[in-house]
Amino acid sequence: MSAGVAMQHDLVVSFVGNQATVRKSGMVFPQGLSERSWEQIGSSLRELTNSSAWWLADWLIFGETAYGWRRYREAIERTGLDYQTLRNYAWVARRFEQGRRRDTLSFAHHAELARLAPAEQDYWLRKAEQQKWSRNELRKAVRASLTERGATAASAVDGGRQSQRVAQLDEVGGTEKHQASTTKIIIELSASQLDCYSKLAAACGLSVDEWATRVLDAVDRRVA
Repeated sequence: MSAGVAMQHDLVVSFVGNQATVRKSGMVFPQGLSERSWEQIGSSLRELTNSSAWWLADWLIFGETAYGWRRYREAIERTGLDYQTLRNYAWVARRFEQGRRRDTLSFAHHAELARLAPAEQDYWLRKAEQQKWSRNELRKAVRASLTERGATAASAVDGGRQSQRVAQLDEVGGTEKHQASTTKIIIELSASQLDCYSKLAAACGLSVDEWATRVLDAVDRRVA
Protein backbone atom coordinates (compact mmCIF):
# COMPACT_ATOMS: atom_id res chain seq x y z
CA MET A 1 0.00 0.00 0.00
CA SER A 2 1.46 3.39 -1.03
CA ALA A 3 1.99 6.17 1.49
CA GLY A 4 -0.86 8.24 0.01
CA VAL A 5 -3.32 5.36 0.14
CA ALA A 6 -2.19 4.48 3.68
CA MET A 7 -2.80 8.04 4.86
CA GLN A 8 -6.25 8.07 3.27
CA HIS A 9 -7.05 4.70 4.87
CA ASP A 10 -5.89 5.89 8.30
CA LEU A 11 -7.89 9.12 7.99
CA VAL A 12 -11.14 7.35 7.14
CA VAL A 13 -10.60 4.75 9.88
CA SER A 14 -10.09 7.56 12.41
CA PHE A 15 -13.55 8.84 11.50
CA VAL A 16 -15.50 5.57 11.18
CA GLY A 17 -13.65 3.42 13.70
CA ASN A 18 -12.86 -0.26 13.23
CA GLN A 19 -16.42 -1.55 12.73
CA ALA A 20 -15.86 -1.71 8.95
CA THR A 21 -12.96 -2.57 6.66
CA VAL A 22 -11.93 0.50 4.67
CA ARG A 23 -10.46 0.13 1.20
CA LYS A 24 -9.60 2.69 -1.45
CA SER A 25 -12.44 1.48 -3.66
CA GLY A 26 -15.03 0.71 -1.01
CA MET A 27 -16.00 -0.33 2.51
CA VAL A 28 -16.82 -3.83 3.75
CA PHE A 29 -19.16 -4.32 6.71
CA PRO A 30 -19.38 -7.33 9.05
CA GLN A 31 -22.64 -9.28 9.09
CA GLY A 32 -23.21 -8.60 12.77
CA LEU A 33 -22.88 -4.81 12.54
CA SER A 34 -25.51 -3.16 14.74
CA GLU A 35 -27.87 -0.57 13.34
CA ARG A 36 -26.51 1.96 15.81
CA SER A 37 -22.95 1.41 14.55
CA TRP A 38 -24.14 1.73 10.95
CA GLU A 39 -25.77 5.10 11.82
CA GLN A 40 -22.61 6.33 13.54
CA ILE A 41 -20.51 5.44 10.50
CA GLY A 42 -22.86 7.45 8.29
CA SER A 43 -22.62 10.46 10.57
CA SER A 44 -18.84 10.18 10.63
CA LEU A 45 -18.64 9.98 6.84
CA ARG A 46 -20.82 13.09 6.62
CA GLU A 47 -18.41 14.92 8.92
CA LEU A 48 -15.46 13.71 6.86
CA THR A 49 -17.06 14.99 3.65
CA ASN A 50 -17.92 18.34 5.20
CA SER A 51 -14.50 18.82 6.76
CA SER A 52 -12.71 17.89 3.55
CA ALA A 53 -14.23 20.92 1.77
CA TRP A 54 -12.83 23.26 4.42
CA TRP A 55 -9.50 21.44 4.39
CA LEU A 56 -9.19 21.71 0.62
CA ALA A 57 -10.13 25.39 0.73
CA ASP A 58 -7.62 26.27 3.46
CA TRP A 59 -4.93 24.16 1.78
CA LEU A 60 -5.52 26.00 -1.48
CA ILE A 61 -5.48 29.45 0.15
CA PHE A 62 -2.22 28.63 1.92
CA GLY A 63 -0.63 27.48 -1.33
CA GLU A 64 -1.80 30.56 -3.18
CA THR A 65 -0.53 32.87 -0.44
CA ALA A 66 2.80 31.14 0.02
CA TYR A 67 3.62 30.09 -3.54
CA GLY A 68 1.51 32.24 -5.87
CA TRP A 69 -1.25 31.72 -8.44
CA ARG A 70 0.73 29.06 -10.30
CA ARG A 71 -0.18 26.64 -7.50
CA TYR A 72 -3.71 26.34 -8.89
CA ARG A 73 -2.42 24.16 -11.68
CA GLU A 74 -0.67 21.98 -9.14
CA ALA A 75 -3.83 21.90 -7.00
CA ILE A 76 -5.91 20.71 -9.96
CA GLU A 77 -3.44 17.92 -10.64
CA ARG A 78 -3.19 16.93 -6.97
CA THR A 79 -6.91 16.88 -6.21
CA GLY A 80 -8.46 15.94 -9.56
CA LEU A 81 -10.97 18.78 -9.07
CA ASP A 82 -11.60 21.42 -11.73
CA TYR A 83 -10.45 25.02 -11.41
CA GLN A 84 -13.91 26.49 -10.75
CA THR A 85 -14.68 24.02 -7.96
CA LEU A 86 -11.42 24.86 -6.21
CA ARG A 87 -12.02 28.59 -6.67
CA ASN A 88 -15.50 28.24 -5.14
CA TYR A 89 -14.10 26.38 -2.13
CA ALA A 90 -11.47 29.05 -1.56
CA TRP A 91 -13.97 31.88 -2.03
CA VAL A 92 -16.31 30.52 0.64
CA ALA A 93 -13.41 29.93 3.04
CA ARG A 94 -12.21 33.50 2.59
CA ARG A 95 -15.70 34.79 3.41
CA PHE A 96 -15.64 32.96 6.75
CA GLU A 97 -12.60 33.21 8.96
CA GLN A 98 -12.08 30.02 10.94
CA GLY A 99 -13.34 31.63 14.15
CA ARG A 100 -16.73 32.33 12.50
CA ARG A 101 -17.29 28.87 11.04
CA ARG A 102 -19.90 26.71 12.77
CA ASP A 103 -18.85 23.10 13.32
CA THR A 104 -22.49 22.11 13.72
CA LEU A 105 -23.29 23.34 10.18
CA SER A 106 -21.99 22.06 6.87
CA PHE A 107 -19.74 23.76 4.37
CA ALA A 108 -22.84 23.98 2.15
CA HIS A 109 -24.66 26.00 4.84
CA HIS A 110 -21.85 28.53 4.80
CA ALA A 111 -21.74 28.60 1.00
CA GLU A 112 -25.42 29.61 0.94
CA LEU A 113 -24.55 32.75 2.94
CA ALA A 114 -21.20 33.65 1.40
CA ARG A 115 -22.59 36.58 -0.63
CA LEU A 116 -24.11 38.30 2.42
CA ALA A 117 -22.44 40.84 4.68
CA PRO A 118 -20.62 39.33 7.72
CA ALA A 119 -23.25 40.51 10.21
CA GLU A 120 -26.03 38.90 8.16
CA GLN A 121 -23.98 35.73 7.77
CA ASP A 122 -23.60 35.45 11.53
CA TYR A 123 -27.33 36.09 12.03
CA TRP A 124 -28.40 33.32 9.63
CA LEU A 125 -25.76 30.88 10.87
CA ARG A 126 -27.07 31.37 14.38
CA LYS A 127 -30.66 30.86 13.21
CA ALA A 128 -29.76 27.72 11.25
CA GLU A 129 -27.92 26.32 14.25
CA GLN A 130 -30.76 27.07 16.66
CA GLN A 131 -33.48 25.76 14.35
CA LYS A 132 -31.36 22.80 13.15
CA TRP A 133 -32.10 23.75 9.54
CA SER A 134 -30.83 21.72 6.62
CA ARG A 135 -29.01 23.55 3.82
CA ASN A 136 -32.24 23.66 1.80
CA GLU A 137 -34.25 24.99 4.75
CA LEU A 138 -31.67 27.73 5.28
CA ARG A 139 -31.77 28.63 1.58
CA LYS A 140 -35.57 28.85 1.68
CA ALA A 141 -35.56 31.10 4.76
CA VAL A 142 -32.94 33.46 3.33
CA ARG A 143 -34.69 33.74 -0.02
CA ALA A 144 -38.02 34.43 1.66
CA SER A 145 -36.41 37.17 3.75
CA LEU A 146 -34.77 38.78 0.72
CA THR A 147 -38.04 38.63 -1.23
CA GLU A 148 -39.93 40.24 1.65
CA ARG A 149 -37.28 42.92 1.97
CA GLY A 150 -37.45 43.66 -1.75
CA ALA A 151 -41.24 43.89 -1.73
CA THR A 152 -41.22 46.18 1.30
CA ALA A 153 -38.56 48.40 -0.22
CA ALA A 154 -40.41 48.57 -3.54
CA SER A 155 -43.60 49.56 -1.73
CA ALA A 156 -41.75 52.29 0.13
CA VAL A 157 -40.23 53.55 -3.12
CA ASP A 158 -43.67 53.70 -4.76
CA GLY A 159 -44.99 55.63 -1.78
CA GLY A 160 -42.09 58.05 -1.99
CA ARG A 161 -42.68 58.64 -5.68
CA GLN A 162 -46.37 59.27 -5.02
CA SER A 163 -45.45 61.86 -2.39
CA GLN A 164 -43.06 63.45 -4.84
CA ARG A 165 -45.78 63.70 -7.51
CA VAL A 166 -48.15 65.35 -4.99
CA ALA A 167 -45.45 67.85 -4.08
CA GLN A 168 -44.91 68.67 -7.75
CA LEU A 169 -48.65 69.28 -8.23
CA ASP A 170 -48.66 71.63 -5.24
CA GLU A 171 -45.86 73.61 -6.79
CA VAL A 172 -47.76 73.89 -10.08
CA GLY A 173 -50.81 75.10 -8.13
CA GLY A 174 -48.86 78.06 -6.79
CA THR A 175 -47.54 76.77 -3.48
CA GLU A 176 -44.32 78.21 -2.19
CA LYS A 177 -41.34 76.78 -4.02
CA HIS A 178 -38.15 75.94 -2.26
CA GLN A 179 -35.42 73.44 -2.86
CA ALA A 180 -34.50 70.99 -0.11
CA SER A 181 -31.37 68.88 0.04
CA THR A 182 -33.24 65.91 1.54
CA THR A 183 -36.76 64.47 1.42
CA LYS A 184 -38.42 63.09 4.53
CA ILE A 185 -40.57 59.98 4.04
CA ILE A 186 -42.90 58.81 6.80
CA ILE A 187 -43.76 55.09 6.70
CA GLU A 188 -46.37 53.62 9.02
CA LEU A 189 -45.37 50.19 10.40
CA SER A 190 -47.15 47.69 12.57
CA ALA A 191 -45.47 46.55 15.77
CA SER A 192 -44.54 43.21 14.19
CA GLN A 193 -43.08 44.92 11.12
CA LEU A 194 -41.02 47.29 13.25
CA ASP A 195 -39.71 44.36 15.29
CA CYS A 196 -38.80 42.43 12.13
CA TYR A 197 -37.02 45.39 10.51
CA SER A 198 -35.22 46.24 13.73
CA LYS A 199 -33.77 42.72 13.84
CA LEU A 200 -32.70 42.90 10.19
CA ALA A 201 -31.09 46.29 10.79
CA ALA A 202 -29.31 45.04 13.92
CA ALA A 203 -27.96 42.06 11.98
CA CYS A 204 -26.32 44.58 9.62
CA GLY A 205 -25.08 46.75 12.49
CA LEU A 206 -27.35 49.63 11.48
CA SER A 207 -30.24 51.63 12.87
CA VAL A 208 -33.65 51.09 11.27
CA ASP A 209 -33.40 54.46 9.50
CA GLU A 210 -29.96 53.68 8.09
CA TRP A 211 -31.01 50.19 7.03
CA ALA A 212 -34.17 51.48 5.30
CA THR A 213 -32.15 54.10 3.44
CA ARG A 214 -29.72 51.46 2.16
CA VAL A 215 -32.55 49.19 1.05
CA LEU A 216 -34.23 52.06 -0.81
CA ASP A 217 -30.95 53.00 -2.48
CA ALA A 218 -30.44 49.40 -3.59
CA VAL A 219 -33.92 49.16 -5.08
CA ASP A 220 -33.54 52.55 -6.79
CA ARG A 221 -30.34 51.32 -8.46
CA ARG A 222 -32.15 48.22 -9.73
CA VAL A 223 -35.09 50.21 -11.08
CA ALA A 224 -32.90 52.84 -12.72
